[in-house]
Amino acid sequence: MFKTLTQNTARGALVAFALAGSAHAQETDQTATPRTLTIDNVSVNGASYNSVTITSETPMTVTFDDAMAARSCDRAATMSSAHFGRSGALTDREYQMARIAWSYFEERFQPETGLVNAVGSYPSTTLWDTASYISALVAAYELCVIDKRDFDTRATKLINTLRNLDLYRGEAPNKVYNTKTGAKVNYANEAGEVGMSALDIGRMLVWLRILKERHPHLANSVDNVPMRWNFCNLVNEDGRMFGSFTQGDGNTRYVQEGRLGYEEYAAKGFALWGFDVSRAMSPEPLAYTTIYDVDVPYDGRDPRVFKNQNYVLTEGYILDGLEMGWDMPNDRTNDGLTASHGWRAEFAQRIYLVQQRRYEQTGVVTARSEHQVNGKPYFVYDSIFADGYAWNTLDPTGEYQPDRAAIAAKAAIGMWALWETEYTDLLFESVADLYDPELGFFEGLYENGNGYIPLQTANNNGIILAALLYKVQGPILQQVSNATQVWDTRFAGTDLRDNKCHPRMMEEVVNCCNCAGADIPPVIPLDEFRYCRPVPTTGETAATDCDTKAHNLPVPTPRRVLPASCSAPNTVANP
Repeated sequence: MFKTLTQNTARGALVAFALAGSAHAQETDQTATPRTLTIDNVSVNGASYNSVTITSETPMTVTFDDAMAARSCDRAATMSSAHFGRSGALTDREYQMARIAWSYFEERFQPETGLVNAVGSYPSTTLWDTASYISALVAAYELCVIDKRDFDTRATKLINTLRNLDLYRGEAPNKVYNTKTGAKVNYANEAGEVGMSALDIGRMLVWLRILKERHPHLANSVDNVPMRWNFCNLVNEDGRMFGSFTQGDGNTRYVQEGRLGYEEYAAKGFALWGFDVSRAMSPEPLAYTTIYDVDVPYDGRDPRVFKNQNYVLTEGYILDGLEMGWDMPNDRTNDGLTASHGWRAEFAQRIYLVQQRRYEQTGVVTARSEHQVNGKPYFVYDSIFADGYAWNTLDPTGEYQPDRAAIAAKAAIGMWALWETEYTDLLFESVADLYDPELGFFEGLYENGNGYIPLQTANNNGIILAALLYKVQGPILQQVSNATQVWDTRFAGTDLRDNKCHPRMMEEVVNCCNCAGADIPPVIPLDEFRYCRPVPTTGETAATDCDTKAHNLPVPTPRRVLPASCSAPNTVANP
């Protein structure tokens, strides 16, 4: 066999050459006509060529390694920065994991709407799960799993569907939609409407912002999605978020939505689009419970009074870290090693550390998050703390379901990306091969030894892809665009924005100075930071030097300064 090579600097597909047959076959088939094959734009042993011509007198096999071909693109190196946790290019194994996670979205894609099923073959989804699909779509493109054409085709189809959703009572997206038709449905996937979820909408707003920041050619289309929504009942005047549900009599009831962990994460989605959700982004009311010598924060609202459980779960903190680096929504520094929303980074360290401590003390590998289960109750909140008990696994009715506790794949891979420790290496190995190569990753591995959860979901596979992208690039939201935005300018100066309670983005409120000189302490005192070093700022306390070992650094003292210009109150001029 001989090869004719024409070299070129352009990179193309990688090919592997193999001769089929044996030496005996070569000896006995002396009269066979030589076969010739020419392949354009290839790379052989690291050298690139315009074409390769192969001639062989024996049977020949040419194998194209599509995975390695995709790895040759350089998109994954863009926008990278130093950041918390793991950093660097994906290994071959990790890249294969990205391809497998993406296979879920290939298999469960609905071409009529551009939506993807939330769970397996069941044609239903929520806005939360659709945001996880956008997460997967962005990551798959950046990691070179799909090309630009595939990305644009899917993104534009999805945006078109989101732009034209039938809204709940004409306000904002319904909680559930049929993925085949795009129609709003109830939880049985029957025509109807059940209400709005502020948490789901907040997550969608995070990913719509990421989508238009990373792909400005889609920004106009993206802005027109929330432009239709009416936010008057979603965000109230004191900065809290409200969801709604349809009562038995058909009337709508609006209720405050969110608890510590998820509430602040979803609120950042609203804040990224200019809404004042300062109350929802505050940790108060706040309480702590000590588990394995870690002060674990939880929501201080009494479930008996407020009729809403205060589950302590991993996912809200992981999403905040992967997507925004535990930064404030208005932080445009893109500093991956300083979390400007410092108490969120501090609390995330504790949420991670208490799970590592449980393993160290009991031998139970722990990565807790809410997840689907096969059969009743179908879904559980696999909590670190809930209803007064540590490691409490509850179904949506509040029933204890200890046999459903699991190592959640999304929590394990998310913690692996955000914390580079021996324990997260163990978490990685626990779930890295927990997949069907054509359907994506399974939900998780049961703690009690009953095997894996035989379900694949959009949320699980989307978060795994986001975690792999975080390793390569750092926090996924990179606010770099200074271009004029349709969301800011459309209907500016008219009542149309007020009628839907859209923020007045083209107005700048000039605040008066603090004439009384009041000392306003940070919401989380500086001396309560145990695992991150607090960095005082003029706004929220930032955090850096985060570690799972308590530090002994001195608490920095803010420097007091006089205002640049301010008249003293109640001052009367001398006659």
